[in-house]
Amino acid sequence: MVKCPSAPPLRIRADGVSDTWGVVSRVLVIALAFAVGTFLVACGGDDEPAEPDEAPAEIASDADPADVRVIDEWAKTLASGDVEGAAELFAIPSVAENGILIEIEDENDALRFNASLPCGAELIGAESQGEFTTATFRLIERPGAGRCGDGTGETAETTFVIEDSKIVEWRRVGLPGEEPSGQVT
Repeated sequence: MVKCPSAPPLRIRADGVSDTWGVVSRVLVIALAFAVGTFLVACGGDDEPAEPDEAPAEIASDADPADVRVIDEWAKTLASGDVEGAAELFAIPSVAENGILIEIEDENDALRFNASLPCGAELIGAESQGEFTTATFRLIERPGAGRCGDGTGETAETTFVIEDSKIVEWRRVGLPGEEPSGQVT
């Protein structure tokens, strides 16, 4: 059984009248402060504008706008050298495939995978087919340990599966005419 704290004793003024108005006024002030605080938290605490339902305008796309926002955020975050921020956009668990399949089972796996990417990327196009969104990137140098080198300026494609604004699958795909990596000719 839950015990509720007892109410404070009702104060009686010297003239024998109870101080009911003082108690009521304090309750009203507390209720008003709570209502104002709730209003401020619900209506304002963030100066960020609401996210639009459209993909960024500069990207040639017929893809799902929500997927494109996540992919663009990942690319911009990694390109800025923020490997941890890029890793945070991966679901746990998830998978990545850049020549070999990597099972991302925790945050450290996501961090290692993103750190292994030598290039930054600028999203230049995207197309969705079912749950898959294939993004086309222009490769760029990024701050950090990796060096893009001769890849700088080239294009690369990656197919993503996005769920709940997180990357569930990241799979590098070949461009038309490009031989898959690791293939012996």
